[in-house]
Amino acid sequence: MTGEWLLWRDTVHDPFFNMSMDEILLEEAGNLGAPLIRTYRWDRPSLSIGSSQLYPETEAARYAIVRRPTGGGNVFHDGDLTYTAVIPAGHALTSLNRMESYRVFHEAMLPMLTALGVTAELQSSETAHVDRATMKCFVSPSKFDIIAAGNGGKYAGAAQRRTRNGILHQGSIRLEVAGGDWEKLNAALITALESFFRVTFRERLIPDEWIERAESLARSKYESAEWNRDAQYR
Repeated sequence: MTGEWLLWRDTVHDPFFNMSMDEILLEEAGNLGAPLIRTYRWDRPSLSIGSSQLYPETEAARYAIVRRPTGGGNVFHDGDLTYTAVIPAGHALTSLNRMESYRVFHEAMLPMLTALGVTAELQSSETAHVDRATMKCFVSPSKFDIIAAGNGGKYAGAAQRRTRNGILHQGSIRLEVAGGDWEKLNAALITALESFFRVTFRERLIPDEWIERAESLARSKYESAEWNRDAQYR
């Protein structure tokens, strides 16, 4: 796999915009012309929950809770790097099934972790007897998550949504693998993806109109109790 991918080094946003922007990027995947990687940060301690997860009432006092457009478990964003990959329909990665496309992104990170002095591997199988409605992502590793070799502690996980527009892949990596240095891990991730997929990155400016739509969607959907508590949106 060779060619050019797009890179958006985004900044700090509230949790509701972070999720709505990813939904807009998936809607516009066909207008990107190539896969896009977005890295971004959170303006407060946050907890993102999968699209079918139960709302964790006990965490509401400590975290801003937002429901993702993707599946997966509950992810705490108070010590991680989050990234998004948007893969347009027709790209070679979309021919892979969900698990294989999930696996390749984590395979890409293993050499990065080795270079950072972290010994890691891919989870080989699903964790047994996990309640999917209440699953905490970094407590219950799923197949092909990145875990610590030996003790099985989770370093990285992700979730996906697939539509006719392509794939939305939302990932999280614990900052501890880079000694808590977000910028160091961000640079290492970009280098790792370039090397593994044999691509070069070109910085992509996001149209103001897309950002304005994301701001509107953040307020109408991702900040609403109907979506976050009940997974309902009209």
